[in-house]
Amino acid sequence: MTPEVERRCLQVAILLAGIVPVTGGLAGILAASWLLEVDNSCGASCDSHVRYLSGLLLGIGLVAWSLVPTVERVGPPLRLLTGLVVIGGLARLSSLLEVGVPSRLMIGGLLMELVVTPALCLWQSRIARVTAPLR
Repeated sequence: MTPEVERRCLQVAILLAGIVPVTGGLAGILAASWLLEVDNSCGASCDSHVRYLSGLLLGIGLVAWSLVPTVERVGPPLRLLTGLVVIGGLARLSSLLEVGVPSRLMIGGLLMELVVTPALCLWQSRIARVTAPLR
């Protein structure tokens, strides 16, 4: 595979992966109770917190998408974004270990946070190295 084809594949992968935080963030903002599988007794503070965190999730997805056009040159911001996502994933993992196994939706989030996002970041590093001589 040529460096340009691999670069395009990474761009598509980031666009597809970004669907998860964008749709998850929007879902949390628009329907926080449904997303958490709780009734409305969660309370205003709980609902507010879920919607705030959902807004952050939406922002993470939008920032990831903004990095796509020049993916070969966005190492530092992508590593920062990946670090934030991994920290969130580790927090989610601690919940799994301390409280129990969450819904499949949350397990999917955990896999995105601790496997997919770091893999995309490593892939970006490779693309940056192989395309540097071409720039």
